[in-house]
Amino acid sequence: MSGILSFSSIVLPDWCSTSSCRRGVRMAAARTTHAGLSLEAMAIKPPSHPTYDLKGIIKLALAEDAGNRGDVTCMATIPVDMEVEACFLAKEDGIIAGIALAEMVFQEVDPPLKVEWSRKDGEYVCKGLQFGKVYGRAHSIVVAERIALNFMQRMSGIATLTKAMADAAYPAYILETRKTAPGLRLVDKWAVLIGGGRNHRLGLFDMVLIKDNHISIAGGISNALRSVDQYLERGNLQMEVEVETRTLAEVKEVLQYASQMKTSLTRIMLDNMVIPLPNGDVDVSMLKEAVELINGKFETEASGNVTLKTVHKIGQTGVTYISSGALTHSVTALDISLKIDTELALEVGRRTKRA
Repeated sequence: MSGILSFSSIVLPDWCSTSSCRRGVRMAAARTTHAGLSLEAMAIKPPSHPTYDLKGIIKLALAEDAGNRGDVTCMATIPVDMEVEACFLAKEDGIIAGIALAEMVFQEVDPPLKVEWSRKDGEYVCKGLQFGKVYGRAHSIVVAERIALNFMQRMSGIATLTKAMADAAYPAYILETRKTAPGLRLVDKWAVLIGGGRNHRLGLFDMVLIKDNHISIAGGISNALRSVDQYLERGNLQMEVEVETRTLAEVKEVLQYASQMKTSLTRIMLDNMVIPLPNGDVDVSMLKEAVELINGKFETEASGNVTLKTVHKIGQTGVTYISSGALTHSVTALDISLKIDTELALEVGRRTKRA
């Protein structure tokens, strides 16, 4: 956690601080697809998963909020047929994500609701910017509000940090891990894509990843690789295979195995070869030596001690990928609100330095 920086410390483009970014913008009417999503909103598609039910996750979230009675406050205070317009307000600078998912939430609650945006998933928003609006039945908007914002705030937090990490990691690519919120695996990984990162494996099913515990149980790294190659051959399966290495000796053993055997190995993980120093810097000499040993024979992935402060130095070693669990396991949500009285919301925001 110590390596995670707040969003206020992430540098955004110069235009994001100009007065033009804070002015109201015209809204373009959304064109809807057969799935109920606007073409504008679906700027970046979610990862493909064979069993994940995104609509089911939305229904679960709504049911969790409604319980066995529904929104008793709405029923007590809002006439059932009243219609209003509410605006999405960014209260921090960052990358917006979850616009397409928010549309799915509103569609699930009340299909006639109209949603319009001036930003797409993956674009910058600035503190004080009104970047979207929804209009229709007031009751429906208030019921959907918190669920839509919960998804958007979490996804935008992931996307904002991912964008900063991806830019700093270049020419290496930034990856997340399976350290996602239970039940939100696809949502978290979608946010990484929106932020400019790439996805690691979605789960246990779509890639072989031989980790330290597999190696220990198999009786060594060569035994584990041999078992995987035999398993894939028996099942006539083709998929990416990655093996975790923790020492240069293990890297050499993997390379020796690959030189002697036909193998499905595609990537070598170089785990904890980034050594933290007392002054806060890192020593990447071991990582660089491992990359040089591999010499392009396989993709490489650096993991461990990856922060916004260290990722640039790691990316200069020649590794193909850099993975960071912090992208999804230490999310700092981006502050976004949905307000009917936007003038009052902005006045309060200015008073509290949040708009």
